[in-house]
Amino acid sequence: MRQKQFGAIPEPFSAPESAKTVILPVPFEGSNSLFKGSDKGPEAIIEASAGIDLYDILTDSEPWKTGIHTSEPVKERTAEKMNKEVAARTLQLLKKKKFPVILGGEQAVAIGAIKAAADFFKEKDLTIVQLDAHAALQKEYGGSNLNHFCLMTHANQLAQVIHAGTRSMSAAERELIPSGRIFYADNIMDGGNKTWMYDFLNKLTRNVFITIDLDVLDPALMPAVATPVPGGLQWEALLDILGKINEKAVIAGVCICGLTPIKYNKAPNFVAAQLINKIITMKFTSGIK
Repeated sequence: MRQKQFGAIPEPFSAPESAKTVILPVPFEGSNSLFKGSDKGPEAIIEASAGIDLYDILTDSEPWKTGIHTSEPVKERTAEKMNKEVAARTLQLLKKKKFPVILGGEQAVAIGAIKAAADFFKEKDLTIVQLDAHAALQKEYGGSNLNHFCLMTHANQLAQVIHAGTRSMSAAERELIPSGRIFYADNIMDGGNKTWMYDFLNKLTRNVFITIDLDVLDPALMPAVATPVPGGLQWEALLDILGKINEKAVIAGVCICGLTPIKYNKAPNFVAAQLINKIITMKFTSGIK
């Protein structure tokens, strides 16, 4: 069966050779996941994307015309093989000067994508920005160091990291975060406090890889996640962060994960699809080239 294309974009705009953006679905969910269903997330987002308007009102633009190709998914069933394949395919996209959008599955799929970014920018500078409700700094979880709760442990070994939107962690994880490199959700949502943004932006290097767990959003907007945490970011706040990163640095790639579809509520699927479209719009209308 032919792979469905994000936004139901027809050729030539979905042709892999000319598309500037390539979406890589990774419908992976580890055996240690407490709540099941994130492996259905990529398909649900791609299906929902066929029903969104790709024209962007704010920029009066149609960035999809730069080309968006949705590639064949990574179907490996073990975390080791999955991350090896994700790393290889992401690195290949970066070498071809494509904008990779890795679409999970659980957030563990970002381990391979971050490895690829670190390999590609090994002689340059790179910051990993994590937008997530959780710190994800466990050394191992459920007997595996490739669990999604271990994501940023791997990232810390490969590049500079910044956490944003965080509101859940263990006491042990708190000791592992370098001073000044975490921006809590309550500070971000405090409308009277904008000083955090200056501090955040000053820590970015020229190249940024962004990993987003959709539970960074408040559960009122994004209930379809495995581990929801109250007090999350609102839509405008998330877009503001992404927009400011885009103005300050080069967004080299992004990983969006964590959607756990709800059978009788498809609204979160559309929110996730809209987020992808917004990121692509930012990248190709106002980003640093």
